[in-house]
Amino acid sequence: MPSPYAKDQLREALASCKSVTVVLSAMSCVINILMLSGSLYMLQVYDRVLTSHSVPTLVALSILVAGLYAVLGILDALRSQVLVRVASSVNARLAPLAHNAAIRAPLHGASHTEAAQPVRDVDTLRAFLSGQGPVALLDLPWMPIYIAFAFVLHALIGWLTVAGVLVLVLLTLVTERKTEALNRVLGIAATARNAILENNTRNAEVLQAMGLGARAGRRFSSANADYLATHAKASDITGTMSGLSKVMRMLLQSATLGLGAYLVLEGEMTGGAIIAASIAASRAMAPIELAIGQWKSFVAARQGYQRLKTTLNLAQRAADPLPLPAPVKALALSNVTVTAPRSQRLLLNGISFELAAGQGLGIVGPSAAGKSTLARAITGVLPLARGTVRLDGAALDRWRAEDLGRHVGYLPQDVELFDGTISETISRFEEAPDGAAIIAAAQAANVHEMILRLPDGYETVLGPRGAALSAGQRQRIALARALYRDPFLVVLDEPNSNLDGEGEAALTRAIEGVRRRGGIAIIVAHRPSALAAVDLVAVMNGGQLASFGARDETLRTLIRTVPVAAAS
Repeated sequence: MPSPYAKDQLREALASCKSVTVVLSAMSCVINILMLSGSLYMLQVYDRVLTSHSVPTLVALSILVAGLYAVLGILDALRSQVLVRVASSVNARLAPLAHNAAIRAPLHGASHTEAAQPVRDVDTLRAFLSGQGPVALLDLPWMPIYIAFAFVLHALIGWLTVAGVLVLVLLTLVTERKTEALNRVLGIAATARNAILENNTRNAEVLQAMGLGARAGRRFSSANADYLATHAKASDITGTMSGLSKVMRMLLQSATLGLGAYLVLEGEMTGGAIIAASIAASRAMAPIELAIGQWKSFVAARQGYQRLKTTLNLAQRAADPLPLPAPVKALALSNVTVTAPRSQRLLLNGISFELAAGQGLGIVGPSAAGKSTLARAITGVLPLARGTVRLDGAALDRWRAEDLGRHVGYLPQDVELFDGTISETISRFEEAPDGAAIIAAAQAANVHEMILRLPDGYETVLGPRGAALSAGQRQRIALARALYRDPFLVVLDEPNSNLDGEGEAALTRAIEGVRRRGGIAIIVAHRPSALAAVDLVAVMNGGQLASFGARDETLRTLIRTVPVAAAS
């Protein structure tokens, strides 16, 4: 059953602005009443000033209407400013939720482009709320003011205004029907285009080295052409309807003037009422015309809201777990089963074992045996289809995320470093990092001396993805990050893939240090040298645990039964 969590969060973010909405509605009411100033001014000028030839009356009326317009301008500006702040408030509440959804999405098989969609949807909502769309919605309820004013001038003028408004409403409904499906397709086309762009930029070195730039460009151009074609269709419809609405407004104004002239000739209306009626009819249609012009933003905001509700609804409502004491005893896996996102293909099937404090486990096996998947499942990176991973008896989902993070050190196979200083990276961007702990972690990873040789030492900025360092240096920095503050569980996925002999010796000492202080170390390895400091070995094959036992005995058995290349 879907959780109400996301719906509550979205509604709460919008409901938090209810009091502001009341103020905005009141401001809109006053603004729309003040919009009648021009009609009343022209009515008085034509019917009073021109007949009396009174210059003082004209001056007084002009000063009065100028003051009313000044108040109108101030209120309109204030309304825009309030809308911008409402949009910022909604964004501030939803952006963290969208960010959390974005960083979870790749774990469920989403591409990086798809993962960023919730954040883009929040930006779309913010752009809509701070734009002209809400202005149209706020002004729509006050259309009856202008229609009533038109009826006051004459019943025929009123009915003509109603007819014009109904025609615009019909145009709005047609616009909605024709653009809804197109905008959905447009979103899909934009995602496909952005995904190709992301893949090309991430693989820039391969494209350059292998001369694939032109082919990649053609793929992007094809996706871009699909996007532009769909965008053109949607824009054509919106533009056509917007043009028709302008024509209807001009036609209504002219029809009002013509009808007013006829009524004056018949002695049923004054000359000043002609201009007043034309202005009132135009203002009655303005909110609908504005809504048609903003229809693309209406549709985009609505679709963004629906996507956000769907995406965030994947989160489960759960009470904040009770803080647990730091783990010091054991790690236990029971029937751990993991499936591939979307395809549901089994990646791990029924993995069970237990490690006590002070033990070290090496995970070996042929390629695609499930070694890295097991490491990711142990750290809680991958969701489990079945089974549990427990630290000191508590399942990983019973830990607060930040609390669990303090007790886990993880070095992934593909090392990723954030754009920041080395000290920030090693300290995991703590708000109050421990300098001594940073240096201790760097020394444990045998990277302290290397850092000191850099121009800015620990304050060296790494750049995007750690581009300022070599692959080996990045791996050792990431190892120091994994060892920061002596976490109980340390999981290293091929930690020696970019290390030289000196680095491997330091890695062995680091693993021994984890075990010596009562932690648990798990190392995924292709090279046997990484297993020097472990006492247990798990052999993976086809997503299953083929064997598990003491290191030397298990490795001897493995060498006898499978080729050495596969075992290593």
